[in-house]
Amino acid sequence: MVCALGAAVCFGMATVLQAIAARAAAGGGGGDAALLLRAVRQWRYLAGLALDGLGFLLQIAALRSIPIYAVGAALASSLAVTAVASARLLRVRLSGVEWGAVGVVCAGLAMLGLASGTEGSTGGSAALEWAMLAAAGAVLALGAVGGRLTGRGRALLLGLGAGFGFGVVEVSVRLIDSLALPDLLTNPAAYALLVGGGAAFLLLTSALQRGSVTTATAGMVIGETIGPAAVGVVWLGDRTREGLTWLAVLGFAVALTGALALARFGEAPAEAGAEARAGAG
Repeated sequence: MVCALGAAVCFGMATVLQAIAARAAAGGGGGDAALLLRAVRQWRYLAGLALDGLGFLLQIAALRSIPIYAVGAALASSLAVTAVASARLLRVRLSGVEWGAVGVVCAGLAMLGLASGTEGSTGGSAALEWAMLAAAGAVLALGAVGGRLTGRGRALLLGLGAGFGFGVVEVSVRLIDSLALPDLLTNPAAYALLVGGGAAFLLLTSALQRGSVTTATAGMVIGETIGPAAVGVVWLGDRTREGLTWLAVLGFAVALTGALALARFGEAPAEAGAEARAGAG
């Protein structure tokens, strides 16, 4: 759980650092390519990328140690980290409801920490590995459909698709037993991880560029938590501590509700462009 929370802190802080860098780079004019080039020359942007990389490594470590439902809820809490950091570093004003949502997220994670058991002992089947690869392909198809829509429907569908892609990554990590190159090349889950993660990045970036940040992020949070959690419980043997299933379910629901209330911080602040959460898978 420490690794999962560490990943959430890394992702949340990376969002704010990249937002600061994008803000500073926005004053020079030029198109998106010029903006990105100026941003990557700043130490804050590079530090954000480094935190994204560290967060991903911590996410992998967490997924190999605790149930997927606990990791998913912890990663959703990165929005609370972004909100608090934005209030301090970017002088973004949080309402009383949003400060309450930060507290709700913390309470939900505390309940999950108390109730979570160890990683499920059930090994993933070959059928599940192929199913994850098919799901990754479906994410690409969902992106093609969502890209044709407009308004909130577009943002919601692309956000959900991005969440499903990040969820494919979460499950695929659990299905990779060996990191030896010959084993990776023959494991469909390895390809699912690459395709799902890449598709999620593209869909989320597209959703944030031309759509509601709040809607897209809410869809992403739902997509990357509920589905993977169900797969972990049903097919991978994730369980809770004896007699604490009710507390885990409550904690998961509470943490997810709090994260959804903070969905506008999926891009902090809006002026920073579509850098927000795209590297958090």
